[in-house]
Amino acid sequence: MTRIALAVEYDGSRFHGWQTQEDGVRTVQWHLELALSRVADHPVTLICAGRTDTGVHATGQVCHFDSNANRDMKAWVMGGNRFLPDDVAVRWAVPVSDDFHARFSAFRRCYRYVIYNAGAPPALFRRQVTWNHRPLDVQRMADAARALVGTHDFTSYRCVHCQAKSPVKTLHRLDIRQRGRMIILEVEANAFLMHMVRNIAGVLMAIGAGHQPVEWAAEVLAARDRREGGVTAPPYGLYLVDIGYPDQFELPREPLGPLWLE
Repeated sequence: MTRIALAVEYDGSRFHGWQTQEDGVRTVQWHLELALSRVADHPVTLICAGRTDTGVHATGQVCHFDSNANRDMKAWVMGGNRFLPDDVAVRWAVPVSDDFHARFSAFRRCYRYVIYNAGAPPALFRRQVTWNHRPLDVQRMADAARALVGTHDFTSYRCVHCQAKSPVKTLHRLDIRQRGRMIILEVEANAFLMHMVRNIAGVLMAIGAGHQPVEWAAEVLAARDRREGGVTAPPYGLYLVDIGYPDQFELPREPLGPLWLE
């Protein structure tokens, strides 16, 4: 058996998240496993670095599977893409050691949240960005974000249905920048809770719009109560862009996303 790691990109707007579900709704995992099983000529089971929710995109999702099929790595990429719908693509495939695990070997994850800040909605990328018509003050958002960096109990910033054993996570950085009408939040942590980035984005947009003071982000954090956290931002602006692994696995390094996301 050979263990193979894959990088996958997908537009999540027409998927009910990553994970295969019993009710048969459209998911990324189901389509990928079906495509790779056809290449392998045996059933393939995938394990991913991070399960994304309905509507969430990825440019750097990583997963792995085991196979006894004798295939060139190019065959997994080209063959997999041949059988995939046009909103999912395999970017690369490499053999890895048996101790590699897409989820448990990862030591950091990076998401981007993209806000289109304009008075009218965009005609393009309607399901790839979150539109906010209120003028947002990026400096206020950046000032508020500083309180969230570090190791904290993020109970106020996770979904009430989150099943993570601990709400304590380490946020390595939370950068905010603006490119024209696009405001991009880049969030890197050791791991994330359910809806954590979207809840952070919701709080920061309320602060940027002047509806809440800069100190509110820290107050929400200290409350350790989801009811204090405000509205969860929509999923369409959220991208899983990068997964960090130890150098020993020698995984390819690529740009984190399309040019308009950089």
